[in-house]
Amino acid sequence: MSETGFATIQKRPFAASVAALLALLLGYLLLWPVPFDPVAGPPRAANPAGTGIFVKNNKLAAADMLATGTGPEAVAFDAQGRLYSGLTNGDIIRFAANGDKQVLANTGGRPLGLKFDAAGNLVIADAKKGLIAMAPNGEIATLATHHNGVRMKFVDDLAIAKDGKIYFSDASALFEYGHDILEVFAFRPSGRLMVFDPESGALDVLLDNLYFANGVALSAQEDFVLVNETYGHRVLRYWLRGPKAGSSDVFVDNMPAYLDNITGAPDGGFWLAGVAPRTDALDALVTHPFARKVVWRLMQLTGANPAEMHSYAIKLSAQGTPLTSLEDDSGHIYMMTSVIEQDGKLYLGSLINDAVGVIDAP
Repeated sequence: MSETGFATIQKRPFAASVAALLALLLGYLLLWPVPFDPVAGPPRAANPAGTGIFVKNNKLAAADMLATGTGPEAVAFDAQGRLYSGLTNGDIIRFAANGDKQVLANTGGRPLGLKFDAAGNLVIADAKKGLIAMAPNGEIATLATHHNGVRMKFVDDLAIAKDGKIYFSDASALFEYGHDILEVFAFRPSGRLMVFDPESGALDVLLDNLYFANGVALSAQEDFVLVNETYGHRVLRYWLRGPKAGSSDVFVDNMPAYLDNITGAPDGGFWLAGVAPRTDALDALVTHPFARKVVWRLMQLTGANPAEMHSYAIKLSAQGTPLTSLEDDSGHIYMMTSVIEQDGKLYLGSLINDAVGVIDAP
């Protein structure tokens, strides 16, 4: 046998192996089962990032960092001005006046939104345990876990009205905490804005079919309540009083980030936290459910993550007009989930960081 013939025999098995591997890879990318059933969403408007008030800056990179432990998603202050937060491991922590950190309780779940009621109880939106409350002595009580006999999968954030009613979000009826990235790929709206009355025990749905219901805030006059749609890049308004009571509209739309919490500002406006920026690639996938399946399989194969480390703190007027945007893509402030203005400072929570950022309010 000639040397050329021997080389041809050697190449054929190698070429066949490569072809088989490519066929397997193609079959995986096109056909392998995925843990979601995607649908096409509405086309995205042009991303406003880099324009107007959203001209890129790194102002949040100047923030000081208050070490807390992992995942101080939200921040609340009690009547004495002491800072509280909830961590990934379930701990509820408080900083004393001298700066010492105390662990007050553990929810046994994942505390997210935090607000104090008139009696001094810390009401907690716990992604795993539901709507719960911590008394001043550290005892944990359950407020609401089920609606119409069905467990709420992902209680996320809350606001408390002067009459004691608790407005809160149940982010998704499809995916639990830790699997919420699937919301981006399924794009099936199932989040809800809800209200719980501690006096009567009544639990009602105000809005449903939301694209991941997240932050909740009341207006200064409590005539409306806001809820963020993380994957809709917008804030919805539900009217509580006045001629529009019981109806809803869009408060602000087409934001440059995936929105997390929203909080009232001292001047009657609001602070929006953007946990990560929109990208052209993910925007383009919204109308293409099959392509989202392929991208998901590719992510599982490579370990890639579409979330970029770029956070936004966006100030809105009381009427919903964006006024200013503070950003950071340096890795100093990342996966930022909340912005709370207190005594001239902004306190910046994070889903995965190990500290709360602190910076002067603009």
